[in-house]
Amino acid sequence: MIINDIVDGVTRTIEDATSSVTGVFEPTIRLGVTGLSRAGKTVFITSLIANLMDRGRMPQLRAAAHGGIKSAYLRPQPDDTIARFDYETHLAAMIGPEPHWPESTRTISELRLSLKVQPGGLIGTFSGPRTVHLDIVDYPGEWLLDLGLIDKSFADWSEESLSRAKTRDASGNYLKLLEKTDTSAKLHEPTAQELAATYTDYLHTIREAGFSDATPGRFLLPGDLEGSPVLTFAPLPRPDSQPRNALYREFERRYEAYKSKVIKPFFRDHFSRIDRQVVLVDALGAIHAGPQALDALRQSMADILSAFRPGRSSWLGSILFGKKVEKILFAATKSDHLHHVQHGRLIAIMEALLREAKDRADFAGAQTSAMAIAALRATVEQQMDHDGETLDVVRGTLLGSGKQAAFYPGELPSDPAKLIGPARDGEKKWLDADYSVMAFAPAEIDLAPGEGPPHIRLDKAAEFLIGDRLS
Repeated sequence: MIINDIVDGVTRTIEDATSSVTGVFEPTIRLGVTGLSRAGKTVFITSLIANLMDRGRMPQLRAAAHGGIKSAYLRPQPDDTIARFDYETHLAAMIGPEPHWPESTRTISELRLSLKVQPGGLIGTFSGPRTVHLDIVDYPGEWLLDLGLIDKSFADWSEESLSRAKTRDASGNYLKLLEKTDTSAKLHEPTAQELAATYTDYLHTIREAGFSDATPGRFLLPGDLEGSPVLTFAPLPRPDSQPRNALYREFERRYEAYKSKVIKPFFRDHFSRIDRQVVLVDALGAIHAGPQALDALRQSMADILSAFRPGRSSWLGSILFGKKVEKILFAATKSDHLHHVQHGRLIAIMEALLREAKDRADFAGAQTSAMAIAALRATVEQQMDHDGETLDVVRGTLLGSGKQAAFYPGELPSDPAKLIGPARDGEKKWLDADYSVMAFAPAEIDLAPGEGPPHIRLDKAAEFLIGDRLS
């Protein structure tokens, strides 16, 4: 096993060196894109590509605004064993004659966009355009959250998971089943399967409710591992005695197998090659779901940052061979569900969540940022009178009914602590406010030549993520 690890490491080092030599002439940026709890990652990737190809709506991307990007075009991706991100189908869904949200991707996919860039400064005066490849790697957010399990024992993960579950009504069926289960008794496979299935149902329920801490992630997206022992375990209280064939001991073994055979291969083969990372977050959905959902988001962000923590001896550090993710963006999506006068407050909430996560993770290293964006703007802004008060609202097409409706979600607090405090304290509901969400369908749009789909701050996100590599 050790010899194989050494061989794998040497092979990857040689591949990285070869890639570096090639990259001197045609540099490559590998951008990882993932999303927590229906944050709209397929829409983000599709709109980002479309707006990099037609840059009329990208003024905050300096290379686009100043004419440094001469052209952009799709190229065959470098990884032949990864599915291609179906850009054309997704774009047709978003901007076609009957616009609708594209199907979510449920596994890893990739797309290469090549940009012809004219360097600026003195170098640009004497050189012609160069090609920069942007390889966008799309993967489920649940897989990223699993990285936080690497340094946790089965006992620690179980204790954390059960502690959270006891505060949530959705866990009732699992906790009742657990009360009837003797975890020190000999493994009985039907019992193990029932526990795993009931716990998986609980994970699906909390994810639907807007919680972002549903781990293990592959329980939600099992693929060809469905029904396998590596996905047949669940959190258990530690029994006083643990005989060799006890249920607890077997679940502990399967948990460790999950880490070594499911989590580690993904991060070794894909995650370790990423240069920049964007994590999309449905912060408005979490706020609407209540303090516990917002706290789950806060803790999920901290777990993610813990995975990027430098300067410690860890499994992840050993596979990176000194390579580090250089920039991480946490982006609150669906900001078009708010009038722009509230965008500053949403950004402040995201910045506060990121600051909390950085403090909790003792994080330093990669450059991080928090933003509020909408990858595809689905609403327009209006003002309307209500009970003698003027409200700033958004109007759009309701998902499902197709009717037009004006929407006022409630006023976000100017002080993020008014949300984060109750969330951290475990409150079950907001004491002095009620925040609503509405599901809008994509709007019908007519794109002028050279324009990508309408968005909010997608250009600013692109500038943070890749702008420095396009100058």
